[in-house]
Amino acid sequence: MRKKILVVLKGYPRLSETFIAQELLGLERAGFDLTLISMRKPTDKKRHPIHDEIRARVVYLPEYLHNEPLRVLRAFLAGIKKPGFKPLLRQFWADLKRDITPNRVRRFGQALVLVHEWPDNGEWLHAHFIHTPASVAAYASIMTGVPWTCSAHAKDIWTSPDWELSEKLERARWTVTCTRTGFEHMRDLTPTPESVHLSYHGLDLARFDAFAGQHSDRDGSEVSEPAFLLSVGRAVEKKGYDVLLRALALLPTDLHWRFTHIGGGDGLTKLKALAETLGISNRITWKGAMAQEDVLAHYRQADLFALACRVAADGDRDGLPNVLVEASSQRLACLSTNISGVPELLTDGENGFVVPPEDPKALAAAMERAIRDPTLRHRLGDAAEKRVREHFDHHSSIRQLTRLFEEQWQKEEQWRKSA
Repeated sequence: MRKKILVVLKGYPRLSETFIAQELLGLERAGFDLTLISMRKPTDKKRHPIHDEIRARVVYLPEYLHNEPLRVLRAFLAGIKKPGFKPLLRQFWADLKRDITPNRVRRFGQALVLVHEWPDNGEWLHAHFIHTPASVAAYASIMTGVPWTCSAHAKDIWTSPDWELSEKLERARWTVTCTRTGFEHMRDLTPTPESVHLSYHGLDLARFDAFAGQHSDRDGSEVSEPAFLLSVGRAVEKKGYDVLLRALALLPTDLHWRFTHIGGGDGLTKLKALAETLGISNRITWKGAMAQEDVLAHYRQADLFALACRVAADGDRDGLPNVLVEASSQRLACLSTNISGVPELLTDGENGFVVPPEDPKALAAAMERAIRDPTLRHRLGDAAEKRVREHFDHHSSIRQLTRLFEEQWQKEEQWRKSA
């Protein structure tokens, strides 16, 4: 019999995390009973259709402890009477000495609230992201004895200190991650590397069915028919949009193009100002966040998808951006950089354009080549779609997660009977 899983999330729903929503829906359809525990309330004004298909109840923890002091106080007073409180306090104190931040205290308080309220008689904890959601899950596990597992992704891996990753990996029953670079990094940090698994998110190909139409033969030679360049992603440092804008500004003056950006993010104002400074703002459309079906329409209309992934100053980076998989599924030629999981999808000259990060000249040269040669774009786009449909079907990921959960539950039952 499958257990009731409490899934700890940083925020829900989020437009930028369709890969998580896709996994949640896949697990529900596979017969899992989920309750979603969100550490933040939603800030996006729109929702993807997939969010309306997920049946799981959502419980919101206090995002900031001072916003709901009575709720936190009740949880604390109830918690100090429980036998698991002292072990939790010891672990929290050990963590706090190495990470003296309000964030650490917030995770402790959120875990106390989760334990006190313990929704829907949860029998298992699963955290999406190995940084803050895993902290809440790990603390709740210490206090309740309920086992936990984790899905790690990108920023959470590369911005977490090694000591914390190592300890969480050792305490979690198993951990999955979505790129080989993250997989290998985490396996190097744990004495139980067999508990770390590589699991690509994949794509729900029913939502991204094959594009029956044709991408255009625009080659940038006509003022009235500029090549349509597209990018989808939040305006944050790791997406490299400043590099992409500088590359666009380097394109030859006889090459006609227009660029559309879809996505929100705190950096939009600076990017718009940079486009003005570079003298290319009149060729750029900033769409803001859009629902999935609208993004899909843009993939089908565009001539080239570009994303200049980079490693941010704090170590943050993408894993394998889902938008590259989405765009590839629509036979749209993609241009990106050889960062993290991107080369696990795209091979330069075989099914996409791949250049070094932080290199506007290389990016511009690849864009110019792609724009001027529509036949090459079509060939690479066809090859990219073939790779996605053969290797990035999300059903394989759901089957893998199902097996991991059920094998671990069998082990837990055996341990319980032998204890």
